[in-house]
Amino acid sequence: MMAYLCPVCGYVYDERSGAPREGFAPGTAWSEIPDDWCCPDCGVREKLDFEPKEGVSR
Repeated sequence: MMAYLCPVCGYVYDERSGAPREGFAPGTAWSEIPDDWCCPDCGVREKLDFEPKEGVSR
C-alpha cells in the first residue's frame, strides 16, 4: 500500500487508512480516487499534485 502527500499542507492520504470523512474506505487505492479530488485539509492542491510519500510501499 502507498501513501501520498499534499505538498502544501502535509496532509497524507494512506491507502491502508483511506479517508472515511471523504467517503474513501480503508483499502481504497489511489487510482480509485477521482482526479478532481482536492486536498481535504487545505483545498489548494488536487490529486495530481500529491507526491508519493517516502518510506511507504506496496
